[in-house]
Amino acid sequence: MSHEIERAAELLRAGRLVAFPTETVYGLGANALDPAAVQRIFDAKGRPLSSPLIVHVDSIGMARELASQWPEAAEKLARRFWPGPLTIVVPKQPTVPDIVTAGLPSVGLRIPAHPVAIALLQAAKIPLAAPSANRFMQLSPTTAEHVRSGLGHAVAMILDGGPCSIGIESTVISFAGSMPKILRPGMISQPDIEAVIGPVDIGGGLESPGQHPRHYSPRTPVLLGGSPQQGRGVRLDFTNMPSTPGAYAERLYSLLHDLDERGLDWIAIEMPPDTPDWAGVRDRLHRAAA
Repeated sequence: MSHEIERAAELLRAGRLVAFPTETVYGLGANALDPAAVQRIFDAKGRPLSSPLIVHVDSIGMARELASQWPEAAEKLARRFWPGPLTIVVPKQPTVPDIVTAGLPSVGLRIPAHPVAIALLQAAKIPLAAPSANRFMQLSPTTAEHVRSGLGHAVAMILDGGPCSIGIESTVISFAGSMPKILRPGMISQPDIEAVIGPVDIGGGLESPGQHPRHYSPRTPVLLGGSPQQGRGVRLDFTNMPSTPGAYAERLYSLLHDLDERGLDWIAIEMPPDTPDWAGVRDRLHRAAA
């Protein structure tokens, strides 16, 4: 794998696209400081330029270099949850191209908790803009095969790090406003964050990716709650799915990918509990069904 990582790092420094694993989903990586390389991400995904990208870094020090402000609360969260599935949005330095942030004055940063991702960042020695490695609004990939089937034609290289252990995208918290705000829920919950920095707001914002009403969607229509009487489909009852948020999230996208290959007319899903620890899963289900 070390030779593959060195080759991938060379490609990234040359402005090419490389798909790589993180603990959340597979990312479509490009040099975050190279606007032309970042444009290739948008072209490959069919993603609108109004949707900002998360920048992956290998250390808190690299994150600070990209931030024009680094609040004490951001430092506390980074020390508690990085590497891990938490993206921290802070005011950006001018060195971060506007194309990365959709013209916004803030940038989302995180250190991924995957050995291949960390090794790649350290070998490339550059921050990597890396949204999920799939076409815009479609299901995020949690295996290298998902990437190959969806975007294999558009990337110079795919690093295979096995299945993702978290399985849904990171929690996003912003320090770009007057009070910290969770913009996208994930497996690091609001109570987890508040235990470290105190009260936070919650609600979507333009500075976060994944805010389109329909997102993370299989081709097969997803129905929440009841099943239709007609057509051929599958119903996922809560009692037949993993009973903990972490295990459910790890299984969700992989299962939806598998079901999407069966030519079904619908997938019906019973919603999990409406509690803070399930917020990330519920958000992804609502967007899949929109």
